[in-house]
Amino acid sequence: MSIHKQTLEQQEAQMLRLKNSGLINCNASPLVNDEKEEEMTRSALAAFRAKEEEIERKKTEIRERVQAQLGRVEVETKKLAEIREELEALTDPMRKEVSLIRKKIDLINRDLKPLGLSCQKKEREYKEALEAFTEKNREKAQLITKLMEVNLS
Repeated sequence: MSIHKQTLEQQEAQMLRLKNSGLINCNASPLVNDEKEEEMTRSALAAFRAKEEEIERKKTEIRERVQAQLGRVEVETKKLAEIREELEALTDPMRKEVSLIRKKIDLINRDLKPLGLSCQKKEREYKEALEAFTEKNREKAQLITKLMEVNLS
């Protein structure tokens, strides 16, 4: 709504600039013409604002109705899912157990995925750290050898 007010204010300012610059004029006397134009502009802007407010009101009403319907649809969907589960439980008691176990497996799989990624990342970090450690040990050994050579000379 504030965006619409800003655009209306910009339109009003633009109309006033056009009037003041002399781009909008008619053959009538300047004072009477300006007053008529100003009155027409005001009434047009008022009508435009009223129409815009009505449109916004209708949009809000429609949005609320759609949200209410979506809420009802969600509730009904949940009820249907519960009824379906109950029917399945009635037809085959083992199927319910299998379904519960499958749900648990799915939950565990969802938990395992990030853990596996984390493990792979840690393994990569470990390998990089081990390589750096090995490289530093090689450097150290080379430096010790060089030091011994310098001390013996």
